[in-house]
Amino acid sequence: MKKSIRIEGMNCGHCTGSVEKALRSIPGLADVNVDLASKTAIVEVKTSVSDDALKIAVTDTGFTVVGIQKETSL
Repeated sequence: MKKSIRIEGMNCGHCTGSVEKALRSIPGLADVNVDLASKTAIVEVKTSVSDDALKIAVTDTGFTVVGIQKETSL
């Protein structure tokens, strides 16, 4: 399953790197892709990871999570 995390406060590559590092530290994620232009992080979850765990990882780096939603496949 993939989840999209909308993040406010990222302004540069260092910001995206910090968010990516924080998310990659969460056990159960298969992949993390943080995009500065869209201000989102797409995470691929391989085991159960709560939205709260994702939110805490991002907010602990100093950024704001605006929303988390499941990605739908076409």
